[in-house]
Order: sequence, then C-alpha cells, then structure tokens
Amino acid sequence: MDRNTPVLADPAPINNSRLGIHSSLLPYPPPRAVFSRNLNLSIPRRKTGVVDDLRSGWIDAMKSSSPPPQKLAYDASFPSESADPDAAYITWMLKYPSALKSFEQITHFAKGKRIALFLDYDGTLSPIVDNPDRAFMSDDMRDAVRKVASCFPTAIISGRSRDKVFEFVGLTELYYAGSHGMDITSPSPKFVANIHHACLKAAEKQDNEDTVFQPASEFFPMIEKVYASLVECTKGINGANVENNKFCISVHYRNVDEKDWATVAQRVFDILKEYPRLRLTHGRKVLEVRPVIDWNKGKAVEFLLESLGLSNREDVLPIYMGDDRTDEDAFKVLRDLKTGYGILVSSAPKETHAYYSLKDPSEVMEFLKALM
Repeated sequence: MDRNTPVLADPAPINNSRLGIHSSLLPYPPPRAVFSRNLNLSIPRRKTGVVDDLRSGWIDAMKSSSPPPQKLAYDASFPSESADPDAAYITWMLKYPSALKSFEQITHFAKGKRIALFLDYDGTLSPIVDNPDRAFMSDDMRDAVRKVASCFPTAIISGRSRDKVFEFVGLTELYYAGSHGMDITSPSPKFVANIHHACLKAAEKQDNEDTVFQPASEFFPMIEKVYASLVECTKGINGANVENNKFCISVHYRNVDEKDWATVAQRVFDILKEYPRLRLTHGRKVLEVRPVIDWNKGKAVEFLLESLGLSNREDVLPIYMGDDRTDEDAFKVLRDLKTGYGILVSSAPKETHAYYSLKDPSEVMEFLKALM
C-alpha cells in the first residue's frame, strides 16, 4: 500500500437538513483517497535567538492575548477611533458581521454545496473557565453538535490533547484533531492511516487503529521531557498549571497573579533554550510549546478536506468557528481558498482573517441549530 495514502472511514449517514442542501452531500469518498503531496511536511530548525527576540515584548503580548472578563467588550489591540467599547464593537461588526444576522446570506451561498464543519473547543463549544479541566460543554451544545454531524462531516480541532477533547465531547460521530491538528482521528474505528514514513517514527507504540495522522510523532519523547521540566520549574508559582497535550504543552497562567507572569515566562524561556526544535506561542492566558514543523490548525483543515475528497472544489463550503489566535491559521486557509468562511467567536473587536463573527458559545449553538 502506498505510504502516502490514508484509509478513510466508511460513509457516514447523511440526514436531511432544512437548508435544502443535503442532496448534494455525497457520501465520503471510497478508501485510499490520496493525500496531497504538497502537504508533505518539512521539519525546519528554529532560528537562533527566537526566544530572546520574543522576550522583549512577551509580557505585553501575554496581557493583550486575553483581556479580563470585565473588559471583554473592548480589545486595545484593535485599531479604533473611538474609546467607547460599545462603539468600537459596533464599528468592528461592520467589518465582521454576525454570522446569525448574515445566516440567510451564508445559506444562500451554501445552496448546492457540500458543507464541511470545523470547530474549535475552548471558547467556542465551551466557555473559557479558570480551571481548564472543567471546561465542560453543555448538554444542549453536545446535542447541537451531534445533530449537525449527522448532516455534515464535522471536526473538532483543538490545542488540547485528542483524548481530552473526546473526554469533554463524548461523540463518536466526529473527526477529532488534537494538539493543534497534530493528532487526527476519524469518527469510525475503521478509519486508519498509512501515511508518510516520517510520521510513523513514533516513540510511543501506536496500537489504536483509529489514528489517521500524527505529523509530530517523533517529538513525543521530547514533549514528555519538557513537560516534566515545566511542571517542576513552575510548581512554586501559585496558580500555574502545565497541561500535557501529547504533541504540545500548555502553560496556563490564567490563575497566576499578574505580577508573577514575568516569572512564568522566564522559566518557560529558560527550559526552551535547550530545545531549538520547539517554539513558543501564546493564546488566551496560555503559553503554548509546540514542535517547529510546518503544521497548524489550517494545515489540519487542508488535510481533512483532502482526505474527504473535498479540497479544490467549487461545490464545497468549509466553515470554521474558533475564538483564539491559533484559529487564525484556519481562517487564513479558508480565506485563501475563497470557498469557505471563518467565523471568529469573540465579544471583543480584534483583527482576524475570519469573515463573520459570533459573540460567545451560546451564539455558536444558535448557529449550529439554525443549520438544522
């Protein structure tokens, strides 16, 4: 069997949708859809001094990445002539209109097209909470996701570990892409992969036939080692929480006193100095340690579309909903494809590659229900 060829799931049942587009939702393609060669990975080394370059403005970045709850109506990083948060948000909405208010326009464009749905988890399907281990989605949200997945191929793409996201969601109908898309599974136990040799160099023995793609598998031992080091070096910082996401690591500082944020950043930097093949990014009050490979949530979207036989087609409408800066890679991919829509979930105005916006998970659920 060709090592570049992933084996896809059996066709999922396609139910009727009130959009009137279900007749164009053809079953998933037969097994052995070829993985596009232009998505093959390179694993470049990080440039010397990247950590030092980041440090100078890192604390400001940590502060701006997630404004406190009482200030969520305004994000100072978004350029606006008005200091009035409400006026700034209204102005921002002119550029990124509500996906709910634009629903008729979206569904009009979807007529005759195959929808593929991609969803972030934290802040999109569940609220942002102080304790990341308690970021539970509501039963109503779960039901909405289940129903929409019965009509459209649906994937959750999260920075969390795949196992953790599945623990939260608990739906077998979905594709799951954990670790920012570096660990992808299908909704069927028959969905297996026979992929590029470089992706099979897992230090961890893989017996799970559901696993379809793990482009960072060779980094697993390194991530384990760095995780242990980060746990040790942050255990004296009150409120710090280090989360092992299998192929990446999250250092949460949401519950850390702001005066200690510099200490958190410094200790993370000190560890990463010894690992030039890892890089540091930040999200909503979280520092993310990730392998330096050409892979992100946008690449995961491209991979899934390719695997489903839905890439480079004018009769396909991919929709991606997410709330974090890591989702911007996916928004940009859809914008560049010119056939899909990114929907930013945010109650604060911010620059984005998305086309539309929703305020919070409750509006996400309303949008999903509207699709049915």
